Amino acid sequence: MKLASLKNGTRDGVLVVVDRKLTRCAKVPQIALTLQQAIENWTATAPRLQVIYADLNAGRAAGAETFSAERAESPLPRAYQFLDGSVYLSHMRKARKARGADMPPNFDTEPLMYQAVSDGFVGPTDDMPFPTDTLGIDMEAEVAVVLDDVPMGTTAEQAGPHIKLIMLLNDYTLRALTKTELPKGFGFMQAKPTSSFSPVAVTPDELPQWDGDKLNLRLISSINGKRIGAPHAGKDMYFTYPQLIAHAARTRKLGAGTILGAGTVANEDEAAGSSCLAELRANEELAHGKALTPFLKFGDRVRIEMLDDAGETIFGAIDQKVVKGP
Repeated sequence: MKLASLKNGTRDGVLVVVDRKLTRCAKVPQIALTLQQAIENWTATAPRLQVIYADLNAGRAAGAETFSAERAESPLPRAYQFLDGSVYLSHMRKARKARGADMPPNFDTEPLMYQAVSDGFVGPTDDMPFPTDTLGIDMEAEVAVVLDDVPMGTTAEQAGPHIKLIMLLNDYTLRALTKTELPKGFGFMQAKPTSSFSPVAVTPDELPQWDGDKLNLRLISSINGKRIGAPHAGKDMYFTYPQLIAHAARTRKLGAGTILGAGTVANEDEAAGSSCLAELRANEELAHGKALTPFLKFGDRVRIEMLDDAGETIFGAIDQKVVKGP
């Protein structure tokens, strides 16, 4: 099934079930007011939400209304926890080379992961504000999952059933700040502003391309209408989502509603293109001796989307303009 949060003037929006084609939706206050409430009681809420989803697709849901991405917040407008990994090694190598850093010694035995901003995300079609466009604004197209309660010590073999929803992610990065911030050894702070997610989140059973470990579809990214890449999200993924969950849960439990990303989707085959500008610029430097594509500037528009085998959008598109913030 497909779920979303509509804007309603509150910080958490209102939960709606969305039909398969992303045209109609229905509020479900009798089940849960917000997606966070639904995830926290998933065993009870999921079957009831599934009934509404079936009714929507059959055209018989009571109180159904028009759905549009413009009405939507990110599925979880804010989250108690957002963790992001980096499991596509070709991206990791190029991003580190761009800032003059070596690969970490344990990159192939332990996932890279950081704690990201989660107290407020930007809607999938809302403007993305930045204080200035001189800090190397970069997009990063990713696939993220939403978890229910994960006990501390959960293993990779036990982790799969804790994945309840899948969605797309734009994890913005300010590249000019990573060069000065990461060498301090304390992780991201200013270099990682807030993020955005796709209009809808989708249950794994809705996706035949989900194999329990990864999503085997291409993730399409474009800037100002020009495609920059469509790498395959299931290819060249060094660590799987269950392995990322196990890594995160080694010394702590993960609360229901935790969002977990796997990092910028990238393939070893450069013909697939890129999911971020740092990687694109690194390829240009190798080919031409210098980067030709600028980082994002005010007025640029970023679009991230994933299509099914029939060419239909699955999650809706993240489609945002970069603007100067207040």
